[in-house]
Amino acid sequence: MKRIAVMLAVALAASSACALEKGVAAPQFDLQGLDGAVKLAKLQGKVVYVDFWASWCGPCRQSFPWMNEMQAKYGARGLQVVGVNVDANNADARQFLAATPARFVIGFDPQGATPRSYGIKGMPSSVLIGPDGKVLLEHSGFRDADRAELESRIQSALGAVK
Repeated sequence: MKRIAVMLAVALAASSACALEKGVAAPQFDLQGLDGAVKLAKLQGKVVYVDFWASWCGPCRQSFPWMNEMQAKYGARGLQVVGVNVDANNADARQFLAATPARFVIGFDPQGATPRSYGIKGMPSSVLIGPDGKVLLEHSGFRDADRAELESRIQSALGAVK
């Protein structure tokens, strides 16, 4: 029941916000993370793939291995994957991470302010941010068929990194 309430709260909050347009500045965030503060401002100059996820999200389990792969493959070229967890209970997120490890930065937003500012409407959702801090792509869901297109967009964005 608690999970349903969280899902509903995120959906209702997101429905009142509008999705980000390509080319607009990505909203800043400053979250507690597994290894300290997670601040978008500190990632200026990198290509940032922000992924919004929750422990109850089935497709999120599928996206984590792919995001680990992208971080390993492109991190040295300037990519930083950031997973923003929206679980109200931090223990649920940590249990998910124990079973599905992340080899990228994780931030926690139990109040849901960050997904609201990004206009997120479902889990998982991702936003690709260019080195200039502007939105390049918004993507909802995660399917095997999405992998090649998302990687292509990451590669294109990395081509713009000086």
